[in-house]
Amino acid sequence: MIFRIEAYERTRPAALPWLHHIPEHWRIARAKTVMSAIDVRSASGEEELLTVSSSRGVVPRSSASVSMFKAETYVGHKLCWPDDLVINSLWAWSRGLGVARDHGIVSTAYGVYRQREQTLDPAYLDHLVRSEPFQWELQVRSQGVWKSRLQMTDARWLDAPLLIPPADEQAVIVKYLAHANARIDKAIAAKRRLIALLQEQVRSQAETLISDVASGAPEPLLGRALRRIEQGTSPSAVEGDLADSQWAVLSLSAVNRGVFVPTALKPVSTEFVVPPALELHDGDLLMTRSNTRERVGDVAVVAGVRPRSFMSDLIYRLVPRSDLLTTDFASILLRTRRVRVQIEAAARGSSDTMPKLSQGHIKGLRVCLPSLEAQNHVVATLEALTKPIRAAEDRAERELQLLREFRKRLVADVVTGQVDVRQIAKYLPDAEATAVEQLVDCEDLSVEDVMEMGEV
Repeated sequence: MIFRIEAYERTRPAALPWLHHIPEHWRIARAKTVMSAIDVRSASGEEELLTVSSSRGVVPRSSASVSMFKAETYVGHKLCWPDDLVINSLWAWSRGLGVARDHGIVSTAYGVYRQREQTLDPAYLDHLVRSEPFQWELQVRSQGVWKSRLQMTDARWLDAPLLIPPADEQAVIVKYLAHANARIDKAIAAKRRLIALLQEQVRSQAETLISDVASGAPEPLLGRALRRIEQGTSPSAVEGDLADSQWAVLSLSAVNRGVFVPTALKPVSTEFVVPPALELHDGDLLMTRSNTRERVGDVAVVAGVRPRSFMSDLIYRLVPRSDLLTTDFASILLRTRRVRVQIEAAARGSSDTMPKLSQGHIKGLRVCLPSLEAQNHVVATLEALTKPIRAAEDRAERELQLLREFRKRLVADVVTGQVDVRQIAKYLPDAEATAVEQLVDCEDLSVEDVMEMGEV
């Protein structure tokens, strides 16, 4: 049955604020009139293993960073084919769905849905169900006690409304978004490369300064210059707003390539007893105990931390001996290439997906220890030299975030008919030509080249 929003609201009075003001010639249909659930199981378990990424949709698991262990066998897992809609039932509320581009197998906890007829262009359907407005629909239809445990059932999904523009408009929308996303991807790649180049400039200047003071300096094991190493703890996080008097645990993302992110917090139960010694303070030196190969052993100095915050068990707090090592110099020293090589070698025997560093690994790092006066000189000089670079990096980060927000809003407005792109799309090249044209190798570009590319 095809119906307008007015009829739908008579059956669900509290439903669908995102469907107001859609074009009059567009239709609205319940998903069950357009598609049906399918449940075909693998007999061999040898098909390509797929997963759902909140940022990329349905992708091969080999191309995604998934920390969960693989099963011993995938016999009996669900099969999907190109153009099937795949929904991670436990993460639908967080954009855990998308249209498959490949044939493969997915978890038995996933829902797989196939169109009865080609009512919706698969690419348009993918844009629609992953758009910001549709997140409201996915959230209210997922059921459960905690947000992180909400589940989307077949019945709840098949009762959801789908927008159905005329077929020619669907094709136009897909063409326009392919072109727009290619342009945005180019700008985002440029901003990311710019940030990487700026960070490399900071590292290069730090290496030079440390090299200048390292000549003749002792090179003991890091353990000699540390008073102690403390490891955090990880109680179960809880849902809801963080109360002023409530303890919060600092997640792994709080240590981000030498920068402390004070907002990477999760509230914990008021019943959990936190040892007061674990509370974080500005000036603490943190090191990640586990992360990807490139990020394990990352360090940052705490700044602007919320009171009653502590670190998770994936983060260490390093307490230097004040007579041998300053915190600010240590944060610079531990990110130099010489130390990074040692850290990655020490973590090499751990899991490939989430390598770990032990306290013994950290204490065994060989480092140079110039005088405290020389350490302070390095810190002050580097701060002065890199101040404009840091300002440019902050600006690039803000622009990167704005680009992501722009993409979300653009897709939302186009797939819901708030922006009519039919006239614009007439003058755009085909999607494949656009994608090829926009591919840019950023690896060999200078800072100036990338800054020019990023202007959109």
